[in-house]
Amino acid sequence: MKSNGSEPAGAKAFYVTTPIYYVNDAPHLGHAYTTVAGDVLARWHRQRGEQVWYLTGTDEHGQKIMRTANANGVSPQEWCDRLVEGAWKPLWEHLEIANDDFIRTTQKRHTDRVQEFVQDLYDKGEIYQGGYEGPYCVGCEEYKLPGDLIDGQGEYGGQKVCPIHKKPVEILKEENYFFKLSEYGDKLLAHYEANPGFIQPESARNEVVNFVRQGLQDLSISRSTFDWGIPIPWDDKHVIYVWVDALLNYATAVGYNENPEKFESTFPADVHLVGKDILRFHAIIWPAMLMANGLPLPGKIAANGWLMVGGEKMSKSNLTGIKPQDLTSHFGVDAYRWYFLRAIAFGQDGSFSWEDFTARYTSELANDYGNLASRVAAMVGKYFEGSLPEASTAGEAEKAVQNGLATTVAEADRRIGEELDFQGGILTIFDFIKQVNGYITEQEPWKVAKDTSKEGQARLATILYTAAESLRAVAVLLHPIMPDTSEKLWDSLGAETSLGALADQTVQETGTWGRLPAGSTVTKGAVLFPRLEEPAKA
Repeated sequence: MKSNGSEPAGAKAFYVTTPIYYVNDAPHLGHAYTTVAGDVLARWHRQRGEQVWYLTGTDEHGQKIMRTANANGVSPQEWCDRLVEGAWKPLWEHLEIANDDFIRTTQKRHTDRVQEFVQDLYDKGEIYQGGYEGPYCVGCEEYKLPGDLIDGQGEYGGQKVCPIHKKPVEILKEENYFFKLSEYGDKLLAHYEANPGFIQPESARNEVVNFVRQGLQDLSISRSTFDWGIPIPWDDKHVIYVWVDALLNYATAVGYNENPEKFESTFPADVHLVGKDILRFHAIIWPAMLMANGLPLPGKIAANGWLMVGGEKMSKSNLTGIKPQDLTSHFGVDAYRWYFLRAIAFGQDGSFSWEDFTARYTSELANDYGNLASRVAAMVGKYFEGSLPEASTAGEAEKAVQNGLATTVAEADRRIGEELDFQGGILTIFDFIKQVNGYITEQEPWKVAKDTSKEGQARLATILYTAAESLRAVAVLLHPIMPDTSEKLWDSLGAETSLGALADQTVQETGTWGRLPAGSTVTKGAVLFPRLEEPAKA
C-alpha cells in the first residue's frame, strides 16, 4: 500500500521507522507490537493524503549474531538469510504490514554508506584512537557502566549481570576508535529543551535528560576482537560498532550519499518507534552522530513499553516469547492488530493474557462492532431488499450521530496521527460505535417498520441510512488498524470506490456526512468477527 500522491511534488514524506531487529532468533509478540504500531501510524498518514515512507528491517552484524550462527553450525550470513527470508519477512506479510522498504545491514547499499559516514566523521576530527576496558553485555552489544549492573540470582549469584538480559557481563579490553560523544552533552540538552516532544513519553524523556546531565563518555565505535561487521575504512583490523552501523540504516535506506533527491524528500524521520530498552541509543548517540555530520535530527523518538507475561518482559531469553501466529490462528490477523494497540497504552508496559484478549474480542469486536454491521445489513435487506434508502426525515437524533462522527474524526486524528495515542484513538472510534448502537436501540427500527405509511417508511429509511453511513465512516477510520475487516465492511455497504485505493476517503473527509450514496446495494456478507468456538490455549 503506497501513498496516494496527493501531496505537491517536492513535499517531504512523512517518514516513520521501526527499530531494525536483531536476527538472532525468530520474531515474537514484542517485535510485532512495534511493527504493527508503525504500520497503523503509516497507514493513518496515508489516509490523510500524505506522502508516506515506512521503513523496517533487520540488524545483522555483531558478536551476538556471530555466536548464534556458530552455535547453529552456519556462517553469520547464512544465519541471517535463513531468519530474514524464513521468519521475519513472512511474518510482516502475514500481519499485513505495508512497509515501503525493508533494509538489511548486510546489504551493500548500507555497508558502503556506513563506511562513508564514519570516514567523514574521522576526517572531521570527531573520531580518535584509544583504549578501553569495561563490562560488556553481548546481548545488548553495549559496554555497561558499573552502576548499570545488578546482582545476579540463582546460577549467577555473586556475579554482576545485565539488568535487561539477567546474564553476566564480560570484561573486555580493546584498542578501539572513539567518537567524541562527551562533547555533545550540552548540545543534546539544548535540543531536548527546545523540542520538548522530541522524546516520548515524558517518563522516557526525563530518563534521557537525567542520564545526559550526569555527563557523557566518549563512545567506542569499533571492535577488534571479532570480524563480523563492517570494516573501519582506514583500519580494516577493526569493524564498526554494531549500534553505529545499525542507527545509520535510517539514513542509508533513503539514499544517504547515493540518491540526493530521495534523501532530501524523506530524511530525517518524523517518528522513530523504538523499545524503551534501546532508547538511549536513539535519543543520545543517534542525534549526536547527526549533529557531528551536519545532518538534521528526527522529529520524534517514541519509546513503547514492554509486553509482559507473568510479570516478565517478553523475550526469548526469559522463555516467555510467544509467536504472533499462535494468536492470529485463533483470533485472526485484524483482531490481533487491534488488540495490542487497544489494550496497552503506547509508551507504557502492558500485560498480555489469553483471557483478556478473548473477553475484549467477544465484547468489543464481535458484540459491539460486528453485531452492529450485521444488524444494519440484515435490516436493509429485510425492509428495503438490500437497496440503501434515502434519509429524508433527519431530526435531532440523527444530528447527534452526525455531530458524534465529526467529533470522533477530529479526536481520533489528533490522538493517532499526532500524539501516537493509539489506544485513545481506538477507544474514541469504539465510543462512536457504541453511540450508533444506542441510536438504533432508541429508534427501534423493527417497530417503526410496522408502520407502513409513507411517513413511517421514510422514518425507517432515515434510521437505516444513518446507521449505514455511520458504518461507512467506521470502515475508513478503522482501516489502518483492521484493513481486511474494513474492506469486507466497505464491500458489504456497496460502496463503489475501493477502500484500499482511498481515492476520496481521507481521514479529514470521513466526517463529511452523506458520502455513502442512497441506492447502494447492501449485502450481509460474512460475519466480521466469528465466534471463538475453540478454547484458547496458553
